[in-house]
Amino acid sequence: MALAPSGHRGYARTMRYFEDLEIGAETHFGTYAVTREEVLEFARKYDPQPFHLSDEAAAKTYFGRLSASGWHTAAMTMAVIARKVVAEEQAGLGSPGIDELRWLKPVYPGDTLHVRGEILDATPSRSRPEMGSFRTRTTVTNQDGIPVMTFISIVLIRRRPTVEPSA
Repeated sequence: MALAPSGHRGYARTMRYFEDLEIGAETHFGTYAVTREEVLEFARKYDPQPFHLSDEAAAKTYFGRLSASGWHTAAMTMAVIARKVVAEEQAGLGSPGIDELRWLKPVYPGDTLHVRGEILDATPSRSRPEMGSFRTRTTVTNQDGIPVMTFISIVLIRRRPTVEPSA
């Protein structure tokens, strides 16, 4: 389903509901440029392990040089996804979580992350008829096309409102 770009004149934005989902559909959510300053700032606040804070410490590890925390990679990915979903007005209701999170390769300052998703399945809620859920396989690659992180997200989404017939 093609949606109009956010804020583009001449196009009406269309809310995307459960009924609009297509199994197998792929979305390119966008990109994120990883900076040294953000890697250090995130590590100082949330993951202060030496290989995320120091070139010298990182050189003595598997990473070989300063690398982003996996949790920082997840946060950068969420920023990309959220911007796209908000711009395209998805009728999202949040997420109960993710499955199968894997950090496959280190992410380094100077990398550009590319975030893509593929809809795996969609299920109407049995207990809440106004909503459903779907699962998406998210793959994050670097500028060389090498996968650096994958996960499966579970997303809650509203069903298209029904119009009651007039009396």
